[in-house]
Amino acid sequence: MPPTFTRSLATLALAAGLLGAAGCAAVDSLPAPGPRRFTVALWGDMPYVRPGTPDTETSRIGPLIDDINAAKVDFTIFDGDIKSGSSLCDDAAYTQAAGFFRRFDAPMVYVPGDNEWTDCHRKNNGGYDPVERLAHLRKTLHASPSSFGRRPMPLERQGAPGGEYAENMRWSYGGVMFLGLNVPGSNNNLVKPGECLDSKSARTRKDCDAANAEYVARDLANIAFLRESFAKARAQRAPGVMVVIQADPGFDLPETESVDERGQPGFEGYDFFLDALAKETAGFDGQVVLVHGDTHFFKIDKPLYSPARMLKNFTRVQTFGSPNLHWVRVHVDPASRAVFTFEPMIVSGP
Repeated sequence: MPPTFTRSLATLALAAGLLGAAGCAAVDSLPAPGPRRFTVALWGDMPYVRPGTPDTETSRIGPLIDDINAAKVDFTIFDGDIKSGSSLCDDAAYTQAAGFFRRFDAPMVYVPGDNEWTDCHRKNNGGYDPVERLAHLRKTLHASPSSFGRRPMPLERQGAPGGEYAENMRWSYGGVMFLGLNVPGSNNNLVKPGECLDSKSARTRKDCDAANAEYVARDLANIAFLRESFAKARAQRAPGVMVVIQADPGFDLPETESVDERGQPGFEGYDFFLDALAKETAGFDGQVVLVHGDTHFFKIDKPLYSPARMLKNFTRVQTFGSPNLHWVRVHVDPASRAVFTFEPMIVSGP
């Protein structure tokens, strides 16, 4: 491992603490609280178009949007992957996603996934520079101070709309804090030694060095915004916090007492973030939910840390994904013990 990269990782935890204390400037005010009880729709990892197969999933997005609109939810969150990992990262992919997001009646919040930027170096994705695609994503899908939807709501973004870290956002609704962070699959854009050059990839060593620098800086920003958001939630005496990312950070590895699931290869890029999330959850009196997609199996569990040492107020929800184009309805009742309850919504059709 190059010395400079080792030093960057070694200083990450300390720097994250300093950034977290400093905080980040808000670019918008939090929206006024909504009703005491409300509902939220969660979806992601769709539509996928696989080369050589009929384009059936794009046509199925319409019925899913209609189903969510008919449910009269208060707002919707998409947890990443607007396209498959083997389709082009051309500008049309982002334009299509924006078109879908604008069709929602209620506010629609978009959290980025790996397929639309981290993995774009793959030749079957067009061999794009992931850092450049991330900048394009910010300029096109995070260029407004508000959400998508026919009735958009204001968002508090970490960076100026369209700029660096604009995709990190939070909002308070019904007294509950919601937070979206750019934590994508593919090891959070961390490229380990020996994994850079590949016949299926168009990236160079310089590209990989740039990716690792991007990872370190963004991970610092994510942790700072996470800590600042929990501080706000505590100050507001929020009964719950929902954190939405795209990546499955390794919760689904074999559940054994003798194996540390978080120490497995290929998931190192999530270590600092998960450590910060666990510490903030342990210091928070309310309920915390981590929502993510990435591995496409709907599930609800408490994966931290073990049956003998469960983090009681932490719940993980993994949403549906291609080829299962369904969504999850969240019932939020700040006065209840659980605060959040979840209902899988199966959309009829093929």
